[in-house]
Amino acid sequence: MAARVQACTACHGMQGRGTSDAYFPRLAGKPAGYLYHQLLAFKNGRRRYPPMNYLLAFLPDAYLKQIADYFADQRPPFPPSAASDVSENVLHHGRDLVTQGDLDRGIPACVSCHGPSLTGMEPAIPGLLGLRAAYLSAQLGGWRYGTRTAIGPDCMQVVAGHLTEDDVRAVAAWLSSRPLPDDPASAPEGTFALPFPCGSQPNEGK
Repeated sequence: MAARVQACTACHGMQGRGTSDAYFPRLAGKPAGYLYHQLLAFKNGRRRYPPMNYLLAFLPDAYLKQIADYFADQRPPFPPSAASDVSENVLHHGRDLVTQGDLDRGIPACVSCHGPSLTGMEPAIPGLLGLRAAYLSAQLGGWRYGTRTAIGPDCMQVVAGHLTEDDVRAVAAWLSSRPLPDDPASAPEGTFALPFPCGSQPNEGK
């Protein structure tokens, strides 16, 4: 399978470990269900990036599932966390949104879905650590402006719609500066309850 995914690793790095380009994220170790949903989203146009849309347009779903399973099983080392170039006030704001949310503005804490250690939960909630601030900011922007969507109910589009540009910058900066936990594996399905229904986790949040 490693030979068959060379079209992926050319951008996402060997074993999907990521590269120095902030916009090609790490794939290794993400939940297989999450990776499969993203491949389907690129194939079906719910997520828009022309090279990915073109690459996946004619691949069968069963093959996309094999690709997702392959990268989910990879465990290459993580790169060091990036040093932040924002102020302490911005980092504190990001930390507060990630760990506490802002319920008055309809923003749940990131940890309420992505887990206390921010490593995600099976089968389809990704971890948020080991990603660069520019990538995180771009994805939150995609949710906000509708260039990235998911199976309904699209919980991330709802949450991101309540974020300001300053919120996005703060959350991305704080997450990208976090050290990695000793065990970066996603939590098993059902480990914690979601605050609301989400299409990527149909058995949770009810």
